[in-house]
Formats: sequence, structure tokens, C-alpha cells
Amino acid sequence: MIREIVQVGDPVLRKKCAPVTRFDGELCTLLDDMKETLKKAQGAGLAAPQVGVPIRAVVVDVEEGYFEFINPVFVWQKGEQRGAEGCLSVRGKAGTVVRPSKVKILFQDRKGDKYSLVARDFFARAVCHELDHLDGILYTDKAENVRDAED
Repeated sequence: MIREIVQVGDPVLRKKCAPVTRFDGELCTLLDDMKETLKKAQGAGLAAPQVGVPIRAVVVDVEEGYFEFINPVFVWQKGEQRGAEGCLSVRGKAGTVVRPSKVKILFQDRKGDKYSLVARDFFARAVCHELDHLDGILYTDKAENVRDAED
């Protein structure tokens, strides 16, 4: 099911999200819905609070593949990259953000199994952007020269 993407100004986007403690059908439905919603919106990632659910879950769809990260935490961050970002919850805007060029995270999958992953370049940017959402941080909080996005 396609869910409505919450827009800037909604208080759910500024909440520190609760950890996922129940790995059940409800979580699977949310993740499936987030995947469909992200695909329709043609974005690189989507965090649960962006569909109004304040829990620590994100989906990322980049060149390296489709990923679901439940309760993700950074192990380390290295390097630096500067690039343009936008957000499905901040429609029509773009800005330049400095992010790490390489990150390692620990996370759980939809069954609760634990994994680690190293992401580089744009994949790292997408992971950082989505994990920020779980702490109530929008890219506009970190961006230089936020402007109207070009079509």
C-alpha cells in the first residue's frame, strides 16, 4: 500500500524515534508499504517517521540494491563528501550537505537478525540522510544554500 509521505512542519519529523522491539507482521507490512511508497516517489530512501510512524526503521534503494535497516547505529564514519540533497518530506527544495564518504552501521533485518554493513559514496550519503530522520534531523538542518529544486 502506498502511504502518504509526511511533509516538513509535521511534528513526527522532529521526534527521536523509538527502537523496534516487535519483529512481527505489522513491521513487515510497514516495510513493504515503505518500499512501495519509495518506489512510487522515485527516491533513494525513506524513514518510518516520513510515513508517520516514529520507529527506528529505514529503507534505502540505491545502485547497490534495496536495503531495510531496523534499529541502525553507526559504528564509524570516515572521509568527507559534499553533494546535493533533497528529501521526499521537503518537496521542491535542494541543498548542499557534507557527509562522510564511508560509514559502517550495525542493524537488524525484519526478522530481528543482526548484521553490519559498510556503505560508500552515494550509498553512504543515503544511509546518513535516512538515519538522521530517526533522530528528528532534516537535511535542511545541515545544508548550505537551500534553494528551490530544479526539475
